Amino acid sequence: MSATIQGFFHNEAELGDEEDDESFDEETGEPTAKTKALNGNMVDSSEEDDDDDDEEAAAAVREGFIVDEDEEPEERARKRRERKKRRRAERDEEDENLDDDDMDLIGESKPDHERTTPSQPKLKRLKRGHKEHQDHNIVEDVKDIFASDDENDNERIEYEDQRAPSRPDGRNMRDEFEGFIEEDEFDDDQRDQLQEDLEVARPASKRYGGVAPDVATGLDESSLEDMRKAFGEGNEYDWALALEEQAEDQELYPEQQLELKDVFEPSQLAERLLTDEDNLIRHTDEPERFQIGRKPYKHIVLLEEQSKEEALWISNQMWPTKRLDPDSREAFDKSVAKVLEFMVTDECEVPFIFQHRKDYLIHATRTPQQFDPSNPSAPKFNVTAEKLLNQSDLWDIFEHDLRFRALVDKRSALERTYENIKSTGDIQDTVFEEMLPAAETMEEVQDIQDYLHFTFSSQLKDFAITNPATNGHTRQRPGSQRTMFERIRNGRVYNLVRAFGISADAFAQNALKKGRQQYTEDASVRPDDMADTDLLLDPPDFPTGELVLKAAKAMFAEEIAMSPKMRKVMRSAYYATGVFECFRTEKGLRKIDERHPYYEFKYLRNQQFTDIARHPELYLRMLKAEDEGLVEVKIRLQNRDQFLNRLRQDLYSDNYSEVADAWNAARREALDIALAKLDKLMVRSVKENTKSFCEDKVAKTCREEFSNKLDQAPYKPKGMVLGTVPRVLALSIGAGTLNSPNAICWAWVEEDGRVLENGKFSDLRTFEPDRNIGDGQDVAAFIELVERRKPDVIGVSGFSVETRTLYEQIKEIVQRDDLRGADYEDEDGKDRSDKLEVVIVNDEVARLYQTSERANVDHPGFAPLTKYCVALAKYLQNPMKEYAACGKDIVSISFTPSQQLVPAEKMLKHLETAMVDMVNLCGVDINDAVGDPYTANLLQYVCGLGPRKASQLLKTINLNGGMVSTRDELVGDPDEGKLPAVGPRVWSNCASFLFIEFDTAEASSDYLDNTRVHPEDYELGRKMAADALELDEEDIAAEVEENGPGAIIRKLIKDDAQEKVNDLVLEEYAEQLETRFNQRKRATLETIRAELQVPYEELRRNFALLSTNETFIMLTGETPESLIVGMTVPVSLKRINDHEINAKLDCGIDGLVPDGEITDRADVPMDVSVRQIFSLHQTVQAKILDLDRRMLKATLTLRESSLRRPWRPNNERMLEEWDEKQEEEDRESLQVKNNITGRTQRVIKHPLFRPFNSTQAEEFLGSQGRGDVVIRPSSKGSDHLAVTWKVSDNVYQHIDVLELDKENEFSVGKTLKIAGKYTYSDLDELIVNHVKAMARKVDEMMGHEKYRDLTLKDTERWLTTYTEANPKRSVYNFCLNDKYPGYFYLVFKAGQHAHVGNWPVKVVPNAFECQRHPYPDMRSLCNGFKLLFQNMQNGKRR
Repeated sequence: MSATIQGFFHNEAELGDEEDDESFDEETGEPTAKTKALNGNMVDSSEEDDDDDDEEAAAAVREGFIVDEDEEPEERARKRRERKKRRRAERDEEDENLDDDDMDLIGESKPDHERTTPSQPKLKRLKRGHKEHQDHNIVEDVKDIFASDDENDNERIEYEDQRAPSRPDGRNMRDEFEGFIEEDEFDDDQRDQLQEDLEVARPASKRYGGVAPDVATGLDESSLEDMRKAFGEGNEYDWALALEEQAEDQELYPEQQLELKDVFEPSQLAERLLTDEDNLIRHTDEPERFQIGRKPYKHIVLLEEQSKEEALWISNQMWPTKRLDPDSREAFDKSVAKVLEFMVTDECEVPFIFQHRKDYLIHATRTPQQFDPSNPSAPKFNVTAEKLLNQSDLWDIFEHDLRFRALVDKRSALERTYENIKSTGDIQDTVFEEMLPAAETMEEVQDIQDYLHFTFSSQLKDFAITNPATNGHTRQRPGSQRTMFERIRNGRVYNLVRAFGISADAFAQNALKKGRQQYTEDASVRPDDMADTDLLLDPPDFPTGELVLKAAKAMFAEEIAMSPKMRKVMRSAYYATGVFECFRTEKGLRKIDERHPYYEFKYLRNQQFTDIARHPELYLRMLKAEDEGLVEVKIRLQNRDQFLNRLRQDLYSDNYSEVADAWNAARREALDIALAKLDKLMVRSVKENTKSFCEDKVAKTCREEFSNKLDQAPYKPKGMVLGTVPRVLALSIGAGTLNSPNAICWAWVEEDGRVLENGKFSDLRTFEPDRNIGDGQDVAAFIELVERRKPDVIGVSGFSVETRTLYEQIKEIVQRDDLRGADYEDEDGKDRSDKLEVVIVNDEVARLYQTSERANVDHPGFAPLTKYCVALAKYLQNPMKEYAACGKDIVSISFTPSQQLVPAEKMLKHLETAMVDMVNLCGVDINDAVGDPYTANLLQYVCGLGPRKASQLLKTINLNGGMVSTRDELVGDPDEGKLPAVGPRVWSNCASFLFIEFDTAEASSDYLDNTRVHPEDYELGRKMAADALELDEEDIAAEVEENGPGAIIRKLIKDDAQEKVNDLVLEEYAEQLETRFNQRKRATLETIRAELQVPYEELRRNFALLSTNETFIMLTGETPESLIVGMTVPVSLKRINDHEINAKLDCGIDGLVPDGEITDRADVPMDVSVRQIFSLHQTVQAKILDLDRRMLKATLTLRESSLRRPWRPNNERMLEEWDEKQEEEDRESLQVKNNITGRTQRVIKHPLFRPFNSTQAEEFLGSQGRGDVVIRPSSKGSDHLAVTWKVSDNVYQHIDVLELDKENEFSVGKTLKIAGKYTYSDLDELIVNHVKAMARKVDEMMGHEKYRDLTLKDTERWLTTYTEANPKRSVYNFCLNDKYPGYFYLVFKAGQHAHVGNWPVKVVPNAFECQRHPYPDMRSLCNGFKLLFQNMQNGKRR
């Protein structure tokens, strides 16, 4: 955007309603300040710019749109101007040789050539279409709104040194926002009005260009047509001019190879993993996850001593959490060191180590056995094995390795800094040299860095001046910005600091209780007297003794606070004796009531680190509440007084005199100053470290839950082996009801994943003789489908409790009609079949799939609920594949209620490790992955691979012919013309986890390629097979020579003699391998034996059916903590009679109020009917007496005596863990406030009414859909109501409703007004015509192609990236304004060099408001924005 346009409007307009609107604070009822929106009025400047300036700015913008990578923009623009100027000069020279008749003829035959007159400057080139063409260009299709300026180059007007006379409207030139201000289609009235405006605004032209051809030439239309036939249009040689320009372009810009970054935006390349960095990862022969994790530490190469230190460091980190025998510590340390060697030296990833180096994770002890004469063949030793490390521990070692590398990197940087300091003079610091090698945490290293920069700040500045290259820039001289502590250290005052008799380091040494005790010596005079001496006074900074003493105390305190040893003392004290306490704020006092989820810790006290470790989610919720300003989390030291006394004794002198007392008092003051600083530092550090620890704990819990979900094989049909993929019929009612038409969708999925059939049912009710109701109309069709397709299992799921009813109906049909699955052969060899099993399926993946882009690609013609059924069926067929297909969306699945408290990136990292473990346990058929994208999703989790290497692997296999015959082919085969798909190191990691189905008819097929056996162990497998077949060396050699290396195992399989390997004594094999080759292979030999019998046997557990609690949570959305017996909940009354009431809870559960629990009001006569007390569809409060989670039913009571006893969460806390005194005081304080206000709780008979405050309303709507509403009491009085509706996730609008014409205090007003200008007669009309109307507009906005589901900053960043990638284009988008519910941002950027601006867009009933102009739909809003922007731009030009 040019500077002239920049100054015309604010980049960010203020929000506001009409001037007569008034808004009120929801809680306090106080009027809030209003802001006025920018309405498009022009801002006149005191000086007017010449048109020439505007034209030059426009030309500069146009020229800057063309970008070349190898040249600066100014150089490119200069060359282009020179080239164009040269061509124009040549054409002008040709024009000068034409006589007047020729010029007139050109003017007649070519209307866009201009006649020159004495009164008018000469235009070198002027191309303007006819008037009707101009109108057509203005009214363009909305799809071309951001068409490239290249398409309009032939319509531009370019000026030479002489310009046309300036015109005040500026319409003699195209502005720099030409591509931004294109118009969309309008209706006839709008087009006529626009045409009239343009005709009025455009002055009559005196030249040929821009007027009708007959006027310009003086010819009628027929003569003009004859002239055209004779002389042509004048553009016959445009092709030659284009070739000339192309040739010149090639001379100026040599042809370069087109790369992806020349075509796609950087963000698109990053999203598709196609950046240069991604390509480097793709082609580097190192496991992808290693490359990404070690990226910040590529430059670090650990020395042998550092490797040993790392192994011990990691062991010390992990040992406290391992519950192993203390005698196993040495073996544990060796195991950790060996794993590190595998990871760092051999570059082996976790699954490889766990699968093929398992022996190093186990500690085996051999105990000699007494010889038993009765059993001479008994083993001589009793071997016991203890597992030292599991697979999760291996991932921890990898993370610890990264942390240690970061530690080494930081230490190395400090060592370089220290060497730089030493180079400035004869400097040696024993504290640094002692503490740095002993630093074991990043906090300790940071302490040393703070100490170094504090102690040697002057030397660091001097070094920066003399060596600017090492610092990146030159700093000012040190004397210009010396700190107070530098002045003290370099002045006389520091003599008083020395007189304190002990250094900060010596004091810290005493506090650490390490080394020899350091004693404090007193001076001969009091500190205040010493400070008044001339030797210490240091004017002008410290002219008095009082200032000198104060500065000395501050300096001594700062040295104590900066001492690494003292910080270590304080940190150890906080971790050993620190306790966490939670204190409510004033805001929290009001907002956290007994039903609030934060009430659990509102008065929590004395929580030790062990308590936090047991409940990490509690601490994370405390920090979240602190961020919201509701509580304050503090840490204090237990027995702090004793701790302070010990520190003082370490600091004080032992002398007894007045002078000694004075010095000890000064030391005490300095210590108090230092401890105040250290307390703040330690609390902040401890809180952050504890937060990170708790996040890791919660993430690991989620990882375990995810592992359990992954560790289930496909649903096992009866009579089939584990791992067989079933044929599935899946049905769902979604969120609908069973009595609605076409409510039930179904899909039939074959075992290969193909969806062969789908449809809908509307009524599957079975015959009910008691009610004389026959089978539903679709029961026969359902039975026919089952008998025809013969599914192995029927899966049912949905979003509501109606799913349970559908499940029961289908079970009844299967039972009644004896529906059976496919036949199978039993143990006796007889064919049999069993009744079909109907199961409720976990739908967490299906919910993500049904609306995903992947589902639209897989099944473009299916309804969302049918796609949901497809995902249910595929989940039954292979849960792991379904989870793998989710990609990064896996974090949307709920594993624990507190997982939202963990950053998504950290959560994704932990979940990915679980997926890697399970995929490598099951292996991937590489040929299936080549042909099936569904299986290909698993490749990125294979050991050694990742998303980049997996895509490269598939690409290379396809180039090699699309089929892999052996594992060796993956590293390439030049003789066969096979390209390498992976490098040797990556192949070593992934080879055993990519299997190839064994084909007995294929001579090159190797049985071991279909097993978990690694190629490095193939010879062991062949040796075991030969021993099992009892072949001698000659037999083996003959067999191998005839049939190849795999001949022995092929013979074992052919003879069906696999069970013979069970007779082998593997202990002897293992001993020989360890003795001869120093290889521990006992566990590997067991794996080979198992794989020779059953290759890649299914090791996952049986498919896990949902438990009662899991089904309850899935269908209701309620957890065992959110809905329990004793809780009071709102219910809607569905059926009323004199003996019972049927109700429904908000979660869909059916409730029953039995006789005797309806009412106990004393003012209700006995003969009053229940229907006179309650009405249908009324919302009332009820208490839960009993809850049947399996049948999804509840027993309720409406008795007021029960409702008056509020439900309180059962927070069982020890006496010292809960501040009951503060709780009681706050309860009494709130009661007093309520008594003062004297407000009566309103109850309105409306299904959407809830007795909530604003916070409760937002929590209630949190799980609801967009546009859902709650009507609630208002804090502004009895003549107001509040309506809260959900705009979007975590965005809620609170609407104040004024009630007029009220019959009494408790009735609803007959007239309801909103904002003083919207009037409604009842609540239903208000909901439909106001709230729902706005919700439709929000849906329209969010469904528009220009809407971005991003924050304002992210949208601005996106626009900036877009215009950088497309410098000729302008762009705009909409995004949500979460600070002002009901508003959106219209964010725009008019070109690459323009600033990003935004306007507010307000949602009102059935319209949008932008700059105080209403627009009925998004198309009108977009067109209106462009017209407003164009008017503002043109107004500025004038």
